[in-house]
Amino acid sequence: MPPTVQRWTGLEARALRQAKRASQVDFAAELGVSERIIVKWEKAGEKLTPRPVNQQALDTLLAAASAEVQTRFAEMVGLTTPSAPTQDPGVTSDQPASPEQEPSIPVGDEDQVRHPIDGKLMTLVPSGVYFAGETNEPAYLQAFYIDVFPTTNADYARFVAATDYKPPQHWENGEVPEGLSDHPVVFTTWHDATAYAQWSAKALPSAQQWEKAARGTRGDIYPWGSQRTPAKVNCREGGKRSTTPVDCYASGVSPYGVYDMCGNTWEWCSTESEPGRYELKGSAFTSPFLRCTPSTFNDAAADMLDDDTGFRCVTPAETMRALLNMRDRPSQS
Repeated sequence: MPPTVQRWTGLEARALRQAKRASQVDFAAELGVSERIIVKWEKAGEKLTPRPVNQQALDTLLAAASAEVQTRFAEMVGLTTPSAPTQDPGVTSDQPASPEQEPSIPVGDEDQVRHPIDGKLMTLVPSGVYFAGETNEPAYLQAFYIDVFPTTNADYARFVAATDYKPPQHWENGEVPEGLSDHPVVFTTWHDATAYAQWSAKALPSAQQWEKAARGTRGDIYPWGSQRTPAKVNCREGGKRSTTPVDCYASGVSPYGVYDMCGNTWEWCSTESEPGRYELKGSAFTSPFLRCTPSTFNDAAADMLDDDTGFRCVTPAETMRALLNMRDRPSQS
């Protein structure tokens, strides 16, 4: 098991970069942030704590590092083995964690939790009214949690391994394409997305849940406001012509801190538009920016699959609390 960090600061971030023997530019690219952010972290040292989403990215980068890099990092920051008293309570594994291993709420954001089954970071969308659709009709929704990031290839690979479910058609020999672990999984039908959701004790979002998580409660056109800014998303105008890592577009996050609610991939919803067809939200790298408004309607047949279509999941707030309580309940001997 990799060394674990209770709370990342600029000091630990610098140590990880040095352990990887990476430049600030390369390290920033791996984390999906700007070089300026890395410089800021390292200059502030232990006085600065990165945002929760960047803490998650640092956790992931450390866990994915080679044993040699992990050893160098542990020596630099004085960490011992994961079973020692200094074990990080904030790093998850693929298995449900005990109370000693992981707190329900990451450092710095009490509205974010890691789901105890698939380990994905989720954020709370509180109950209340929001303005729905192109006509901004008031609509009320109960509180729910939504995945901060779309389901990635790495997430889907864990599902495939756990259930022996068929992998996407473009995975050669059933393996995630090289360099695409942190990209959204694609070539998934509505049935595939639903199977993942059921395995993880979640659900696909309704079109209304998805839209509220994207737009917030003020009736803004886009996740970041109402300014027309194609540079904040992976759409056709950007010229990338493929998916990008799910944490690339930090400037385009929604009011709840949710990524990729415009561009990158269309996402399946649970809302049936007509028999056998379901709504899609979000637009994709293939879409013109004109189609990138979260209120835009789109749908497809449940068995449709393409290189620009993926999904993310939700769970009701009450269900999340019940799952976390079950996880944290002391085992009976």
